[in-house]
Amino acid sequence: MQRIGVFICWCGSNIAATVDVERVADAVKKDQGVVYSATYQYMCSENGQQLIKNAIKEHSLTGIVVGSCSPRMHEATFRKTAEAAGLNSYMVEIANIREHCSWIHKDREEATEKAIILVRTAIAKVNLNAPLSAGESPVIKRALVIGGGIAGIQAALDIAEAGFEVDIVEKNATIGGRMAQIDKTFPTLDCSACILTPKMVDCAQNEKIDILSYSEVEEVKGFVGNFSVKIKRKARFVDEKKCTGCKLCMEKCPSKKGLDEFNMKLNKRPAIYIPFAQAIPNVAVIDPEQCIKLKTGKCGLCQKVCGAGAIDYTQKDEYIERGYGAIVVATGFKPIELNAFNEFGYSENQDVITSLELERIMNAAGPTNGVLLRPSDGEHPKVITFIQCVGSRDTSGCGKPYCSKICCMYTAKHAMLIREKYPDTEVHVFYIDVRTPGKNYDEFFRRAVEQYGVDYIKGMVGKVYNENGKLMVQGSNLIDNEQVLIESDLVVLAAAIEPEPSVRKIATLLTASIDTNNFLTESHAKLRPVESPTAGVYLAGVCQGPKDIPETVSQASACAAKVIGLLVKDKLKTNPCVASANETMCNGCSQCASVCPYGAITYVEKELRVDGKTELRRIASVNPAVCQGCGACTVTCPSGAMDLKGFSSKQIMSEVEEICKR
Repeated sequence: MQRIGVFICWCGSNIAATVDVERVADAVKKDQGVVYSATYQYMCSENGQQLIKNAIKEHSLTGIVVGSCSPRMHEATFRKTAEAAGLNSYMVEIANIREHCSWIHKDREEATEKAIILVRTAIAKVNLNAPLSAGESPVIKRALVIGGGIAGIQAALDIAEAGFEVDIVEKNATIGGRMAQIDKTFPTLDCSACILTPKMVDCAQNEKIDILSYSEVEEVKGFVGNFSVKIKRKARFVDEKKCTGCKLCMEKCPSKKGLDEFNMKLNKRPAIYIPFAQAIPNVAVIDPEQCIKLKTGKCGLCQKVCGAGAIDYTQKDEYIERGYGAIVVATGFKPIELNAFNEFGYSENQDVITSLELERIMNAAGPTNGVLLRPSDGEHPKVITFIQCVGSRDTSGCGKPYCSKICCMYTAKHAMLIREKYPDTEVHVFYIDVRTPGKNYDEFFRRAVEQYGVDYIKGMVGKVYNENGKLMVQGSNLIDNEQVLIESDLVVLAAAIEPEPSVRKIATLLTASIDTNNFLTESHAKLRPVESPTAGVYLAGVCQGPKDIPETVSQASACAAKVIGLLVKDKLKTNPCVASANETMCNGCSQCASVCPYGAITYVEKELRVDGKTELRRIASVNPAVCQGCGACTVTCPSGAMDLKGFSSKQIMSEVEEICKR
């Protein structure tokens, strides 16, 4: 028989305002196994923890139940408290009477009754609990960073600085990400490449960093401290070790009809190309869909002119497997597709462009060498109209319901740069609200209005159409309460951003959580903002939510700190709540092994004594160092042989039975 102590927390007024905590404590005093019951205003405080320690010693408690907030918040706290008092930490159960009760009820009577039930279910489980001991598993002293944008680069550099090896897996032919496409950065208007390129070079020169460009993660196995990752290295048909980046192959290539992805497809590129001048690695790649040699077997001119002998048309995709202790996801973002927004005429008019396309046009290394020209006729636009929130804060279903966070600022940046370089150009901006959530951001916006004379119009644009070679922008001015029609030469759409589509695949491989907008979900928005719910997996940059460059770099460094804190450990404590098989019930059907996401279950031949006879039977064997206690095998096993320590079927059913009594 257990000797159980029950401790009900007020959580200030979070619980006590809705739940009669004294009544809950009194109601369970005579429940099976309960020998002590008390309440306290803040059970997680030092005094509250001391109350628990004293009760464990004075009443010889063998198990405790804490009625408080979510176990995600304080289960570790109370387990350490119990352990400090000499009680096995796995004899602690949390009854969540805040999130599951007080926060979702308004009726005090109803909430109190439910709290009593929740505490009693926890008591029922503790009565069947048994002490468990955590094992240990080694830590692989290497980190994986998925994504080579500024987030991935910063995280890799910080981890490498601490002395650990890092691999950057980047699906494109070069690292740099979206920041490499940007001309200037707000609010300082400094050159994006001037900030980014040194970091890219540092990555290439750091002996602790291995850049796996033109590669993708294909499979992830294992667990925190011991991940096994299969990486696909796509055939680039150019030997990275031999290529010198001389670009002679690009000059001689006869096939120059491919659209330049780096320049947002605003110009053409050859079949063999280096994405941009500062690319890392500075190695060419062949587009197999465009290359004459790979498609027809003819040509081969690039191979003939390559003095380094780097061209290899026989190259195939390769797969490598490496072990990692921690993984950082930094997969970045892309602008949303605008074809659904017919009112703006993006797919019909060449002179309706996105902000990222404008970035490339204004960049000195862009398709027009930095000269602001209309895509349709190459003429300099005299009137430019910007339209904010295209696809952002959109509940119609065409766009995204969230604010993309960066659009207001980069539009102000574009407007200022245009007015500075081309003072004769008239600039209008249609906006819903101007959001400037950052240091010196509001001052930056006001400078665009007050110093550069940008015309900000509070209102929505209803339609953009072509009339006699001019783009007519029809919208409303809510401040003056009038309809406006602006004759424009160029229209720029501030398109919403969304996570890179590959993030869904990555989330599946890592068993990471993802929200309805495809952003990866952090473990706790305030207390664990860079950790995913999957231990050992960390989130950096826009894969977790919209953010600007400073915030992205900060988050990347925070991820690196978490990774370093993990990799400095030689061993990690493993979760003792692992699966185990009842050998006499197991029929060796292999269904549990098929569903195990960690590969923890194998099968062995073993002699068993059954009904007085010795039989050689095939039974499941669980590796406790690999098992993560997900429980998939227990619900799959048709014979009921599989059970989970700490969450056995008997324990779960005891909780269900306790609820059904009420």
